[in-house]
Amino acid sequence: MWAYFKRITFAGIFAIVPIALTFYIIKIIIVFLNQLTAPFLERVQLEIPGLGLLLTILIIFALGIFVTNVLGRKLFYWAEKLIASIPLVKNIYSTIKQITNAFSGAVQTDNYQRVIYIQYPRPELWTISFVTGESVDKSGVRYYHVFVPTTPNPTSGVFIIVPQHDAVDAELTVEEGLKAVISGGLLAPKRSPIG
Repeated sequence: MWAYFKRITFAGIFAIVPIALTFYIIKIIIVFLNQLTAPFLERVQLEIPGLGLLLTILIIFALGIFVTNVLGRKLFYWAEKLIASIPLVKNIYSTIKQITNAFSGAVQTDNYQRVIYIQYPRPELWTISFVTGESVDKSGVRYYHVFVPTTPNPTSGVFIIVPQHDAVDAELTVEEGLKAVISGGLLAPKRSPIG
């Protein structure tokens, strides 16, 4: 009887936790966005529920318009250069920027030709890799030049040359491969071509 009660209780907990966490995270985001403009609204003595959220979204939209025009892009570039000159802030900012770029599809993927799986760091452990080039040895064996990125920062990793017959096509776009790497596998495809 106790085992049955425990099993059903845990089933209920596991059912409610994802829903509760989702609503909790949405609430945190809404409260955060609402509080961004709260000091301004208090100064002008406006107390309309949701106005802070709406005003913040409008400000973000206006910022988007600004950074997509020529002058805004240039100013934003200079601001990023300034941030990149501050030692600790640079590391945090660059990691967050790479993550947001991967999810927005803005990552520079021109250097990657395709996504493959290779056995790394030892046989029977598979990892997502990006083909950056190809070569042939004297015997005619074809090789991939491969970049194996680290999670969650895909700009660091290792360069490996692997025989093409040891690689498996991941059947992913470069953007999908980057999302899988940055998310630590959370956004990896559910079906794998390995095996």
